[in-house]
Amino acid sequence: MTRCSWCGTDPLYVRYHDEEWGVPVHDDRKLFEMLILEGAQAGLSWITILRKRPAYRAAFDRFDAKKIARYDAARKRALLRNPGIVRNRLKIDAAVANARAFLDVQREFGSFDAYIWRFVDGKPIVNRRRAGDPIPATSPESDEMSRDLKKRGFKFVGSTICYAFMQAVGLVDDHAALCHRSKS
Repeated sequence: MTRCSWCGTDPLYVRYHDEEWGVPVHDDRKLFEMLILEGAQAGLSWITILRKRPAYRAAFDRFDAKKIARYDAARKRALLRNPGIVRNRLKIDAAVANARAFLDVQREFGSFDAYIWRFVDGKPIVNRRRAGDPIPATSPESDEMSRDLKKRGFKFVGSTICYAFMQAVGLVDDHAALCHRSKS
């Protein structure tokens, strides 16, 4: 079976590629999870975050934004001592700030899903990439998303993180043309 070359042979990475990457997500909790995980990944490899995802789910109340928005200084200090997650104060603070901003977006738009899919006019952007073609780190859509999220108080949402998020939740499908998951 032919896959995108970036996923290699690690079973966790292969499963992520085959079952999640590029699949449209419309569940707010899953969208929030992926936004937080993509921010946590900044400066690290995605496989590191995939390996830590079960610990993140436990540490961050299964990505319940209402609970995370109420995290206080003591809870954040406890997270900084948790060896199962990336123990970076800025990233932990960002997760809490993002939970609060996420709830604001839900109130304004009815759901985060309704808000986030506006950046691609409600349907995935399907790129037709040949094997070996470079995958861009950003796009005009991720630039716009980043600007808007930042304006709303989100943290760790630069354009590169937004583009990776868009790929992860299926707003963008960047599977190589010969990949078994490609729609080309």
